[in-house]
Amino acid sequence: MLTKFETKSNRVKGLSFHPKRPWILASLHSGVIQLWDYRMGTLIDRFDEHDGPVRGVFFHSSQPLFVSGGDDYKIKVWNYKLRRCLFTLLGHLDYIRTVQFHQEYPWIVSASDDQTIRIWNWQSRTCLSVLTGHNHYVMCASFHIKDDLVVSASLDQTVRVWDISGLRKKTVSPADEILRIPQMNSDLFGGGDAVVKYVLEGHDRGVNWAAFHPSLPLIVSGADDRQVKLWRMNDTKAWEVDTLRGHVNNVSCVMFHARQDIIVSNSEDKSIRVWDMSKRTGVQTFRREHDRFWILSAHPEVNLLAAGHDSGMIVFKLERERPAYYTQGGTLYYVKDRYLRTYDFAGQRDNPLISIRRAAATGANQGARSLQYNPAENAVLINTDAEGGSYELYLVPKDTSGNRSESQESKRGIGTSAVFLARNRFAVLDKASHQIVIKNLRNEVTKKCTPPCASTDAVFYAGTGSLLCRSEDKVVLFDVQQRTAIAELSTPFVKYVVWSPDMSQVALLSKHAIIVAGKRLQHLCTVHETIRVKSGAWDENGVFIYTTLNHIKYCLMNGDSGIIRTLDVPVYITKVTGNQVYCLDRDGKNRMIQIDTTEYMFKLALIQRKYDQVLSFIRGSGLCGQSIIAYLQQKGFPEVALHFVREGRTRFNLAVECGNIDVALTSAQEIDDKETWYRLGVEALRQGNHQIVEFAYQKTKNFERLSFLYLITGNIEKLGKMMKIAEMRSDIMGRFHNALYLGDVKERVKILEEAGQLPLAYVTAKTHGLEEDMARIVDKLDGNEPSSEITTDEPRLLEPPAPILKEDNWPLLTVTKGFFEGSFAQGDAGAGAGGAGFGMEEADGGDVELEGGWADDDDLGLPGEEAAGVPVEPGEGDEDDDEGGWEMEDLELPPDTELDVGAAGGKDDFFVAPTPGVPCSQRWAQKSRLAGEQAAAGAFDNAMRLLHRQLGVVNFAPLKPYMLDICNGSHGILPGLAGLEPVTTPFGQTWTAEDAVAPPAAPAMLNTLSSLEDQLKDAYKLTTAGKFTEALKVFTSLLLLIPLLVVHARKEMDDVKELLTIAREYANALRIEIKRKEFKDDAIRQAELAAYFTHCNLQPTHLVLSLRSAMSIFFKLKNFDTAAVFCRRLLELQPAPAVATKAKQVLAACEKSPGDAHPVQYDSRNPFVVCAKTFQPIYRGTKHVQCPACGSHYIAEAKGEICEVCGLGQIGRDASGMFLD
Repeated sequence: MLTKFETKSNRVKGLSFHPKRPWILASLHSGVIQLWDYRMGTLIDRFDEHDGPVRGVFFHSSQPLFVSGGDDYKIKVWNYKLRRCLFTLLGHLDYIRTVQFHQEYPWIVSASDDQTIRIWNWQSRTCLSVLTGHNHYVMCASFHIKDDLVVSASLDQTVRVWDISGLRKKTVSPADEILRIPQMNSDLFGGGDAVVKYVLEGHDRGVNWAAFHPSLPLIVSGADDRQVKLWRMNDTKAWEVDTLRGHVNNVSCVMFHARQDIIVSNSEDKSIRVWDMSKRTGVQTFRREHDRFWILSAHPEVNLLAAGHDSGMIVFKLERERPAYYTQGGTLYYVKDRYLRTYDFAGQRDNPLISIRRAAATGANQGARSLQYNPAENAVLINTDAEGGSYELYLVPKDTSGNRSESQESKRGIGTSAVFLARNRFAVLDKASHQIVIKNLRNEVTKKCTPPCASTDAVFYAGTGSLLCRSEDKVVLFDVQQRTAIAELSTPFVKYVVWSPDMSQVALLSKHAIIVAGKRLQHLCTVHETIRVKSGAWDENGVFIYTTLNHIKYCLMNGDSGIIRTLDVPVYITKVTGNQVYCLDRDGKNRMIQIDTTEYMFKLALIQRKYDQVLSFIRGSGLCGQSIIAYLQQKGFPEVALHFVREGRTRFNLAVECGNIDVALTSAQEIDDKETWYRLGVEALRQGNHQIVEFAYQKTKNFERLSFLYLITGNIEKLGKMMKIAEMRSDIMGRFHNALYLGDVKERVKILEEAGQLPLAYVTAKTHGLEEDMARIVDKLDGNEPSSEITTDEPRLLEPPAPILKEDNWPLLTVTKGFFEGSFAQGDAGAGAGGAGFGMEEADGGDVELEGGWADDDDLGLPGEEAAGVPVEPGEGDEDDDEGGWEMEDLELPPDTELDVGAAGGKDDFFVAPTPGVPCSQRWAQKSRLAGEQAAAGAFDNAMRLLHRQLGVVNFAPLKPYMLDICNGSHGILPGLAGLEPVTTPFGQTWTAEDAVAPPAAPAMLNTLSSLEDQLKDAYKLTTAGKFTEALKVFTSLLLLIPLLVVHARKEMDDVKELLTIAREYANALRIEIKRKEFKDDAIRQAELAAYFTHCNLQPTHLVLSLRSAMSIFFKLKNFDTAAVFCRRLLELQPAPAVATKAKQVLAACEKSPGDAHPVQYDSRNPFVVCAKTFQPIYRGTKHVQCPACGSHYIAEAKGEICEVCGLGQIGRDASGMFLD
């Protein structure tokens, strides 16, 4: 049995597969109906309107409907799209056991404990017929798939077959029925539309289930007599064919398999049994320990079964459907039926090669599981599951033109998996002896070796002389000749291995993931799938093409993946050539599928920086869509994405991202909203193009920013205009700011005076020595001159600084155009022309008429007779024009900023700022899986997520200073010029002068294993000196720094783990000793803690000191027996002579006066660890929990709290483990 899906719920009484979608309905004894997606393993919906158990449920074959029947005597018809019950059919007088839709007609058949079967029309919502005749509960009733028959099973020990052809005729030709005299009480006693055709008697007890064969005139039934009976029928009679015995309790359900000559039954004896129809014998038995089975269901089209039991249901297959195949060059070798066949991809010819013998053991999954071909010796290895795992070696004759029907002699053997290792050698994994056995082609053992892992359960080919050894959580590359493990890679459970044609890359396929690695198992990328991965093959470009249950997909070496096309049925890829995918389906038929490779070839060209190919894809294919645009943005090619987009807002966003200010301006004019103009202004300011900044500020009427822009660009003339605008807008603060920017003191005094701020106006006038203004203001103050102590010895006017440059635009970095911008320039010239001259010219080059103001929607909103414009200086505009306005000539654009449509592709093209590169810290964060390197890159969120997953860290506050130090330590800061930001330089781990130009591949780490070892030595010295508090700080800092380390070898990783153990043991020991000193008045507690101190894993020097302390404390407490224990332990360490002499004296004294004066909680003979919270012993066998970060032990009640030793981990939390290399 191959279990595909399993649920846990209340007892499942009814099951039904959806005919098309991967859904299954389960009706529960609790009254709930569940709708599951068994492919994704998710609960889609639940329906709970029934009152009491629901025993029957069934999907309609074409409509979005299902029907259910329950113990509330109700039949309900549901629409799963609307997620509600459409109507209820009432008529049964007792529990309803089963319900079923007819394949063709709008009918429902139901069986009930009221001893009747009813046929309903669900469209008219009426009962068409009542079938009476059973004299006990009717346990099931179902339509024949083609004929006008119904079969029913009852506890009256009979199976009945009903002829409903009369009902069909009546429904199809209702006019004929008008002439018939209706029978009275037909609803109560049953009409003549359905009559009993056969009554099958043979069971000794009540029959629980009966079912038709889908194509043959056969019936199968199961009953409480524990028997399964097979019946045959013809036009006139029906008779018992055979009885299948084996169940040891009531048979609940039984059915024919749709695709094979087998019968499947389940029972209350907690088993599912498979029976061979031809041999009438049991083939397989599947058992559950505690759950009785109640119901079976078969998928109408796919080879799937489902069974409901006491605690849920399972969806399963009886045997594997994947054909065994192997591709060698242009030929496919595969097993179909009893033949090894070949398929020539070029000629598309399929030929049987040799006949292979069928496994002697009967049952499912006895066929070929995998196949490998050896071209050098023309040999084939076939692996099967027979006998717990076996192989067959066939030497294929060179001339196969003879009789192919004769079975070739094979050399057989027992082994979990067998693969060719060299030209004339193959390897077999013998799990019984836990050895890899090397054999020659005569099946003779030539060598044996031990696999690299104790849990190795399969081997795969990995090149001549090498094997990939699979265990539960990793794959090991094993050199058989040297008997050494070359490399290993942590993976999910690997099912299949696919090597690239040149053996440079390997794809490891697990159930829901694909891991791509190099020849030496260097990890390249991992792709996760929610739907099961089925097969894969490499194409000639190094792209891995793979299939899931319903898609053909691709995987690039940078981890990008996507869907190529959907599949109707699962297929297994055998070869990929160009845009053709060759595959096998589950029936063993060769198929060729056309695919569109444009998307992944486009991405591959981008990754490989083959920009000429990218350009040809853009110009020649119909690539478009949000996914391509998002991909180009994500990968740092917004200028390419810009080519695909015509929608204004998206085009604007892309133009801003890639710094193309002219396209951004054109798009902003199309969108014309405040937010867009603001973003354009920010980007233009970043580039130093202050003329477009000015234009954007004008469009948004941002007068404050506009004034400041004129100030820093030194445009005094327009600052004066801004002050007039502020006066027209009655904006006092605006006027004052502009007067301040201009250094116009008289205007400032005037503004303050008009605003009623006479004292301030007086002080301003006096400061700058404006006598006339002072006198005038004093008059207004009625002689109340404000008292002031302003010194006016050297009055200086506050003037804005003169700008360094007064060019039209700030100097821009001169760069050549990128590859794509140059290529697209000709094509985008027309599109970009609309923005030429910042919107002052039409696309055809004509002048724009601007009467007084820009336009109504560009009105600044100033008070005036016609429109609010900006006053024009004398001589600047038309003297007869009463209305001021912003004239575009004020911008004084230089010639190099004008966009000439005709010259878009010429040599004098404009230059734009380059797209910023990817910072090294971002590269580090993307490539690394180590918390230390993520912290060095400044990606603290990523580092915290890794630590949370690996070590269960939930409190990150203690790590904050260390993470910041690591981040600062991996960067150098160079101070810049005054007013400029400093330059940050990343430091690499292995920097040399030769690779100074290349960005560092990995960050330099502030802390190394050797530096931590130095700290450990300092901590040892502090401990020896008795400075326990200071030593504890150092050991705690070690516990905090270790998770942020980066190491490069397995030995270093082992050293780090040892360092972690030492730091934890010392931290716990020192906490115990510091705690002991707090109990000055409690001698017994002091003694207990001193005893616990001696059980920490310390260095011999410190252990001697702890034992001396415990010996003295217990001797003074007159606990001589316990003190003697410490004496003996001390002497075993062979201390210094003086210490040994004293210990012997104490031991002698203790032996003279045996006994303990005070009971203490300490048993030296029972191994224990100390709880880091309560400082109490946790003896062996007592339930306890640990901190996942440091490994400290705690009592079970502390689960969920923060560790008190390291302060990081959550006690008792599951974590994957420390990962530092």
